[in-house]
Amino acid sequence: MWIDINAYVGHWPFLKLRYNNCECLLRHMDKYGVNYSIVSNLNGIFYKNTQSANQELYDEIKSLGENRHRLIPFAVINPIYAGWKKDMDFCMNILGMRGIRLYPKYHDYSITDPALVELVKRARDLNVPVAFNFRMVDSRQRSWMDINYVTGTIKPEWDLKDILPIIKEVPDAKYMILAVANSIHLDEADMKFMKKVDFVMDTSGRTLNNLHSLLKVWGRERFSFGTHFPIFDYLTGMLRIEALRGQEADSLTKEFLRSGNADRILNS
Repeated sequence: MWIDINAYVGHWPFLKLRYNNCECLLRHMDKYGVNYSIVSNLNGIFYKNTQSANQELYDEIKSLGENRHRLIPFAVINPIYAGWKKDMDFCMNILGMRGIRLYPKYHDYSITDPALVELVKRARDLNVPVAFNFRMVDSRQRSWMDINYVTGTIKPEWDLKDILPIIKEVPDAKYMILAVANSIHLDEADMKFMKKVDFVMDTSGRTLNNLHSLLKVWGRERFSFGTHFPIFDYLTGMLRIEALRGQEADSLTKEFLRSGNADRILNS
């Protein structure tokens, strides 16, 4: 079984996207044998009120009929927007969404903002994961209107150490770390800490090119199939798993990567 933990529908204002709706996503899933996809609405990154995007996603999935159960919706929540607590409760309890996606850089709050800490604690109490996308698009080719040019101060792409402050604030939450493009090196103390945290990194980011070596360092429980589709291509994240040789990853390890770790994060 395959579970994609990093897919989207919606629009990106600085890049023309193809196949960016639920029906197109399902066709790609069918073509490549993917059973389920965690999906969010890109529009929520740019709407002032992210709840409009969450409702759009819910309505689009609902219209799919018997295939709707194959798409697992995550809500985009901005914790510094008025009413975010009500929006989060509505998404989780009424719309049945299964997790939260957070965009501190785009929504302009710090990684230790008290509102973010409160949101992650609420997610922990609901037993749902929070997902941080480290890289939405290649910052070397960004529009002059994108975040780094608007402020001139925001670090466009994170290293793994940049996420540590919120994880240390709420170490017993569940985390998805997506589209990692830069360093995941940690010092010995931070590595020891992170190995006690329930998290996964998806296979879409360029840092996962050397997946077999990372498995030796982090273990097979820390990685999960993800595409970052339709911004990235659909196959790269899959091929990083399937290209592993027998001496690099046995059949059980591959099952962890294809779906087992995603299932743990979603349902544990």
